[in-house]
Order: sequence, then structure tokens, then C-alpha cells
Amino acid sequence: MKTLYQTSATASAGRNGRVATDDGKLSLDLSYPKEMGGTGEATNPEQLFAAGYSACFSNAILHVAREAKMKLTQAPVTAEVGIGARAEGGFGLSVKLNVELSLPQEQAVELVKMAHQVCPYSNAVRNNIDVGLMVNGESL
Repeated sequence: MKTLYQTSATASAGRNGRVATDDGKLSLDLSYPKEMGGTGEATNPEQLFAAGYSACFSNAILHVAREAKMKLTQAPVTAEVGIGARAEGGFGLSVKLNVELSLPQEQAVELVKMAHQVCPYSNAVRNNIDVGLMVNGESL
């Protein structure tokens, strides 16, 4: 792989600390969510992952649409990220991507399936995280 862009972020004290990127454009306090016994007063890694995945997947849809010469300017994606204990030990994540496209359903489904093959987040988590896809209210 030829790297087109690279960045780094440093976390100071895990889920109850601070995280910042090397360029200072992102600098956030972190806290455990209330559901995991924390204060819930700051963001958490699952929210950051959901934000990144939703933005990346939305862009993948727009990229695939451009390649297909489709005039699509919006591709709203909501990423729901869950965390829980795995039966075999440790913790795992689950993801559900909810996509809303102003297209005929068959066309929207095909676009989302192609985007799922292109998106770097989807490629990174494939076979490691259970990812559910929903297009205009229909589960794939």
C-alpha cells in the first residue's frame, strides 16, 4: 500500500484522560460512559470511532457514485458502535451503519454494497467486527 496520508494521536491516561493529535487540531477529554460506570462527562473512544466510520463510509458512497457518474451530493450515514464483553474473553465492538439515500432502493443498496468494499474502515474491520448495513430502513 502506498500511504497517501498519515497522522497520529496520543492518549494520556486511557478512557479517563485526554487524547490529542500530533498537529493539535483534535484535543479532547475522555471519560467512561455512564453505562460502563463512568461519569459520561466527556467523549469516549466508541464515539470517536463512530464519527470516523460514519464520515469515511459517507465519503466512500460519494466516491463510488462519482465513479459511476451519478450526481449524488449527500450520503448521510449514522454509525452505531457498541462495546461489550466477548464470550472468549476481552472486549469487542459491533457496528451498524444506517444509510439514507435519495435514490431508488435497488440503486441505493447497490451503491452501499460497493462502498462497503471501498471504505478503508470497512476494509480494516472486515472479519473482525460484526458490521450491519441498513439502507433507507432496510437491513442488508
